[in-house]
Amino acid sequence: MKLHLFALLLAIVLGSCNSKNSKPTISPEAFNVQLNGQQVELFTLKNKNGLELTVTNYGGRIVSLLVPDRSGILADIVLGYDSLSGYLKAKEQYFGAAIGRYGNRIANGSFKIDNIDYKLAINNTPNSLHGGIKGFSSKVWNAVKNSENEVEFTLISPDMDEGYPGELKVMMIYRLTDKNEVTILYSASSNKPTVINLTNHTYFNLHGAGNGDILDHVLYLNANSYTPVNSTLIPTGAVESVKGTPFDFTTPTIIGARINETNEQLSYGLGYDHNFVLNKTVGEKVSLGATLYDPLSGRFMQVFTNEPGIQFYCGNFLKGKEIGKKNKTYNYRSALCLETQHFPDSPNHPEFPTALLKPGEIYSSACVYRFSIR
Repeated sequence: MKLHLFALLLAIVLGSCNSKNSKPTISPEAFNVQLNGQQVELFTLKNKNGLELTVTNYGGRIVSLLVPDRSGILADIVLGYDSLSGYLKAKEQYFGAAIGRYGNRIANGSFKIDNIDYKLAINNTPNSLHGGIKGFSSKVWNAVKNSENEVEFTLISPDMDEGYPGELKVMMIYRLTDKNEVTILYSASSNKPTVINLTNHTYFNLHGAGNGDILDHVLYLNANSYTPVNSTLIPTGAVESVKGTPFDFTTPTIIGARINETNEQLSYGLGYDHNFVLNKTVGEKVSLGATLYDPLSGRFMQVFTNEPGIQFYCGNFLKGKEIGKKNKTYNYRSALCLETQHFPDSPNHPEFPTALLKPGEIYSSACVYRFSIR
């Protein structure tokens, strides 16, 4: 009886006992803005099970995602803002954003292709992060709603955009299926040799956005190894086993269980902010990369991808200064990201899976977030 009472009180604190009539709504008018001569819009996708995905062509962002708990109560489980002005005024945390041309970090903002040096914008001293100062997260994408459950975004990134060579043509499709899957499909081509690593930077909290931290979430990563980093979060080039370390999520583990252990890598990342090397079978295409479970709400998320890695970031740089949707504060470790990707700084590590895209080739990447109840 005492345990039941405690669980009920905790649910109230976390906001999981909201009325079914209190589901968050995002006003399309709050995004109906001309930005540098381009029209920003909001798009809502729904499936037959009640899930609702809202995206905007500003930064190709996921703005909200309504998912039911085991009682059928909907909650918005992703961080973001109620209006375009929120994204424009706040310090960039990449809430829900499409990331490119290169997700994650490139050391010292430089790399070589065919012995030609390329210099990128430095926006995460001393490195380049998430495509530079004006990466894909700050672009207004062209958008077409193909159906009630699919939006297609396209973008042309000109030659030497943020220092990257080649005119890059990008297509990104968001789809919400009746299998409760949020699918993100990327494709791209370039007229010059270039590097590319597209991903999505959605922050998840399965309690509901702004409802406590994620340290009680249970995480599984299908990864026997990871890429350790230096003090500026650039991979050293090594691929190390997770066995016997705080980075072992090969069995479902509570995120907060080992996050405060004395460990050099945890110190560098201020917690988890590392690339995990996904276990792959030869010839395998899209496969399971991770699962995330909230025992309180019963929400369960699976992540599938064709990418070789996944970045697990647990909101270490959220400081409670961001006031998000419904005036909720986004505090320290109040959300996490699971970013499907090629490895950070791959252009400078020939031993890593290549991120090189040549003319005549098609870059293709897929990420699927599948939701269910336990």
